[in-house]
Amino acid sequence: MSVVGIDLGFQSCYVAVARAGGIETVANEYSDRCTPACISFGPKNRSIGAAAKSQVISNAKNTVQSFKRFHGRAFSDPFVQAEKESLAYELVQLPTGSTGIKAMYMEEERNFTIEQVTGMLLTKLKETAENALKKPVVDCVVSVPCFYTDAERRSVMDATQIAGLNCLRLINETTAVALAYGIYKQDLPAFEEKPRNVVFVDMGHSAYQVSVCAFNKGKLKVLATAFDTTLGGRKFDEVLVEYFCEEFGKKYKLDIKSKIRALLRLYQECERLKKLMSANASDLPMNIECFMNDIDVSGTMNRSKFLEMCEGLLARVEPPLRSVLEQARLKKEDIHAVEIVGGTTRIPAVKEKISKFFGKEVSTTLNADEAVARGCALQCAILSPAFKVREFSITDLIPYPISLRWNSPEEALSDCEVFPKNHPAPFSKVLTFYRKEPFTLEAYYSSPKELPYPDPAIAHFLVQKVTPQTDGSSSKVKVKVRINIHGIFSVSSASLVEVHKFDENEEPMETDQHAKEEEKMQVDEEQQKAEEQQQTQPENKAESEEMETCQADSKDKKVDQPPQAKKAKVKTTTVDLPIENQLVWQIGKDMLNLFIENEGKMIMQDKLEKERNDAKNAVEEYVYEMRDKLCSVYEKFVSEDNSFTLKLEDTENWLYEDGEDQPKQIYIDKLAELKTLGQPIQARFQESEERPKAFEDLGKQIQQYMKAVHAFKAKDELYEHLDEADVAKVEKSTNEAMEWMNNNLNLQNKRSLTLDPVIKAKDIQSKAKELASICNPIVNKPKPKVELPKEEQKPTEANGPLDGQGDTGSGTQPPEQGSAPTATDKKLPEMDID
Repeated sequence: MSVVGIDLGFQSCYVAVARAGGIETVANEYSDRCTPACISFGPKNRSIGAAAKSQVISNAKNTVQSFKRFHGRAFSDPFVQAEKESLAYELVQLPTGSTGIKAMYMEEERNFTIEQVTGMLLTKLKETAENALKKPVVDCVVSVPCFYTDAERRSVMDATQIAGLNCLRLINETTAVALAYGIYKQDLPAFEEKPRNVVFVDMGHSAYQVSVCAFNKGKLKVLATAFDTTLGGRKFDEVLVEYFCEEFGKKYKLDIKSKIRALLRLYQECERLKKLMSANASDLPMNIECFMNDIDVSGTMNRSKFLEMCEGLLARVEPPLRSVLEQARLKKEDIHAVEIVGGTTRIPAVKEKISKFFGKEVSTTLNADEAVARGCALQCAILSPAFKVREFSITDLIPYPISLRWNSPEEALSDCEVFPKNHPAPFSKVLTFYRKEPFTLEAYYSSPKELPYPDPAIAHFLVQKVTPQTDGSSSKVKVKVRINIHGIFSVSSASLVEVHKFDENEEPMETDQHAKEEEKMQVDEEQQKAEEQQQTQPENKAESEEMETCQADSKDKKVDQPPQAKKAKVKTTTVDLPIENQLVWQIGKDMLNLFIENEGKMIMQDKLEKERNDAKNAVEEYVYEMRDKLCSVYEKFVSEDNSFTLKLEDTENWLYEDGEDQPKQIYIDKLAELKTLGQPIQARFQESEERPKAFEDLGKQIQQYMKAVHAFKAKDELYEHLDEADVAKVEKSTNEAMEWMNNNLNLQNKRSLTLDPVIKAKDIQSKAKELASICNPIVNKPKPKVELPKEEQKPTEANGPLDGQGDTGSGTQPPEQGSAPTATDKKLPEMDID
């Protein structure tokens, strides 16, 4: 089971995985742990990540980045309208009214939803994780900004499905950072002690988030969050861009904003300059060659001047810090530590502002870039049964108050705040209504001014199949509303409580059945929360109980609970009711399935294009390799007709002309054609390298067998047991092999290196094996064993039992000490060792 955490950033993404050794942030194919949130569409395929980043200028209109901010937003949203002016790519309005992206893909104009584009990015991150883990990845935890609304969260969830991922949890970025900080702390206060309060400040490329968390041993509770949804590194970049646009306009008479490519280059240079200024206080140059109209531009900037220009941005650092303390009802003295993460916190002035506000040094114990991804991976490990993780409970919160609105039976509009601001999450509540017919609940954010976008609507929920009681009175309807593990609001279930009355003469029923039914629902609710691993704090226990906060009609309630006659008994049953959801910007199931199918097709197209490019590169590589070797190591083995060299030149010219864009099979055929000419040359070279050694080995073998024959003829005691006919056979075979070798060696020496060899190394090796099969059994034939009388067998010290194991079981014993050893005796120790 995969355990993967994904930090889905505005500008950069990180992937962390859980392994036996702990949490590790993995690198992509460029050995970089940071993958740019960038996608480039081309005529044949898509480029994602670093490959797309390199095309930001060359393929500006079809390279999309910073698209995460458009999740769950209508095209008519003022924020979208303001942003689209500064984008190189084009935003369009989709049929649903939501924001889409227009791009040329596969040589046709296509409109993509934000969910599809994010799904493409997640596909790449999934591939990175799979390459690291060497197994398929499905389960993951994905981070989102803490200020994301329902529509934005649902949009990201749809994107994970398009990428083929099972998102176990959408976790707030600041909560992921807090988890990465707290789970390794061994000195946290005990459960019953006063908690340790830590502030986490995350300023990234596009947004600024602050949270204050209370830590106890094995427990994390988010107390409050605050944010500035548009304050980030890109705002500081924009200050520099505006300055240099004005300066270069005056100095070089250039209208930079009229040329999108020049503007994009300036953004890249300004981002680089900003990072340099974080480490250097001196004047720094800004030089761009052939910037616009073939003009080279140059300028300078220093940190003090830059900070003067950024005073307005730096003034926005403190308000969220102040807000988070007010919401949590804490003083600065109550804060134990202030942890900062995010790339923009590296700006010295930002760090100084935070430190000055709290009156203490900020802490940088966490990796500024990778802390979110590591926290996500830890949360995934906690939720996964595949890993055993230290017990650590997380209680998050919702950043905006949520209310329900409905029509009462008198057609009067009623509403109720179900979840106030900073309410713990996940959480469930049961609301009771009295109705005779189906009714609609409208969920909305009750503080629109706090929202990052203008539409406060969340969803409409139609509770169906509501019928009156048998006596015509209103039915009691219990509705369970939830903030789930992803921070998404829903009406999770609705049930109709039916009341049945019986006479005294009928089978007696428990009069307390109604109360027991309500108690059962309460227990079920608590069990559900426990299963979801949501450890709600004890002070919230009262809130988790069944609530009748929204009684639509008090008169109906009286009708529902008439005074019980002495002879009447009551039995209650519950019936589940269907709920129809009408969500804001929700992708339909059919459309989602279509997007999943399209993503699969695009992945396959990318794969086919990669294989086509690999085949083309293989031809190009072969041409360059062979052309180089023909002038060096292969030179002696090439025939004088020079046809192969000419073929290589023709192929090289073809690659850059007609062969620039050909199907994969054409390149495969072209490579095979080249190899038919090149292979013989390679083979001749290879043979010239291997053949001398093969001849040398055969010659040594022949010499060994000839020595054995001469030793036999000289009556050497080592070979005196051999049969004379067998030795003659060895001599004959050896002489034949020597003659064969000398003949072939002479023929080969006379043969030109440009022609195929007379004899190949494998033929020589075969001859050596043939000779060995004949001669080895004869030359290595063992001497017959000589058995000595039993009474003379006395074990010697050298050949005695080993380690008290007794007789070796060989059936022979060495001679007595002092007796003359025979030729057979000489070999006994060696045999014992074997």
